[in-house]
Amino acid sequence: MEDETKDKNLKAMFTWTEVQKHNGQSEKWLVINRKVYNITEFCQRHPGGKRVISHYAGQDATDAFTAFHLDKQVVGRYLKPLQIGELAPEEPSNEPGKSLAVIEDFQELRVYVEQAGLLKPNKLFFFLMLVHIILLDIAAWFTLWHFGTSWLPFLVSGVLLSTVQAQSGWLQHDFGHLSVFRTSRWNHFLHKFVIGQLKGAPASWWNYLHFQHHAKPNCFRKDPDINMHPLFFALGKTLAIELGVQKKKYMPYQHQHKYFFLIGPPALLPMYFQWYIFYFAVKQQQWVDLIWMLSFYIRFTWIYLPMLGLPALLTLFFLVRFLESNWFVWVTQMNHIPMEIDRDQNKEWLVMQVQATCNVEQSLFNDWFTGHLNFQIEHHLFPTMPRHNYKRVAPLVRSLCKKHDLNYQSKPLLTAFSDIVHSLKESGQLWYDAYLHK
Repeated sequence: MEDETKDKNLKAMFTWTEVQKHNGQSEKWLVINRKVYNITEFCQRHPGGKRVISHYAGQDATDAFTAFHLDKQVVGRYLKPLQIGELAPEEPSNEPGKSLAVIEDFQELRVYVEQAGLLKPNKLFFFLMLVHIILLDIAAWFTLWHFGTSWLPFLVSGVLLSTVQAQSGWLQHDFGHLSVFRTSRWNHFLHKFVIGQLKGAPASWWNYLHFQHHAKPNCFRKDPDINMHPLFFALGKTLAIELGVQKKKYMPYQHQHKYFFLIGPPALLPMYFQWYIFYFAVKQQQWVDLIWMLSFYIRFTWIYLPMLGLPALLTLFFLVRFLESNWFVWVTQMNHIPMEIDRDQNKEWLVMQVQATCNVEQSLFNDWFTGHLNFQIEHHLFPTMPRHNYKRVAPLVRSLCKKHDLNYQSKPLLTAFSDIVHSLKESGQLWYDAYLHK
């Protein structure tokens, strides 16, 4: 009798309209490859966190599912008990309002990417990335040990350690996206090592925030990277005008392009993340991550305290965090802040990522300085792709965007930096005009 009930459920047919109704807290459905799944309870134990999968409640999650998961068969075993039916035969594969041509063309590109081996990592590349980080770390210690602790070697050591932190950030990003090994287990282990031992942050915290960003980039209330709206900044043309019309003012947004230099790049890591990561690890009971984090602080103290003493040690630490914060914020925000920011419009995977993301022109320096995040469009479309392959797929993505009249933006590095400020100035002025006159 129980088997008959299961068979009956699996044969249940639904329309897109029915699926779209189940997008709230009480019940959540989504569609993957025309199959309908009830994720209401499963989202609480979803390995990537409940929010990232919940962002697709009531929607088609096919391309997101394909993009994020390495072993589809293993994940499929978790999905099977959640299936409650399928889309009715007369229902199209694309959601209402989405272009079937865009979806099919991108999925064809995805198949080509897999067949061409563009998702296969070159382990030597990532090994050399790790080696160069370790060598920079040793060079920072050697500078103080050999040349003494006067202000010049102190500053040189600080710059070297900041470079270690930035480059470790890009490398942990590779492991976090499962881009280095073809099995999740080794990626997860080395992710904890790089972000924990080399940077002093929890892998679980990064996973919780970053995968939401990839799932719904620049979507208000879904992408944590734009949670600075509206408390600190008015972001995006639509949201800024909306805030002004509502007569809401938490900051003088018309000046946000100026105070960005004070509370943005200089302050994010040393003043906020530095303390929040410990709160997150303890609150979420991520004890393994906490041990990895503490190993970084113990190592840093053990190496530099005997040479510097406590006051100089703390000065060096926060100098490194200050320099790293500037590097991190400018690089990570140049691809998104100047782009379209709005509430979730449930667009095609290709369209959503291209409209929320831009590239920076390729060069050896830009590749190294940004950890290949200058290929942000390709990274967002294929988040598990090893970064050394972005430049190989970029012409294909550009061609696909041209075919579907999508604006594939690629800029010089300094232009991308300045566009952050220009976009903040524009959205701040839009808020100001709406606040005063409507």
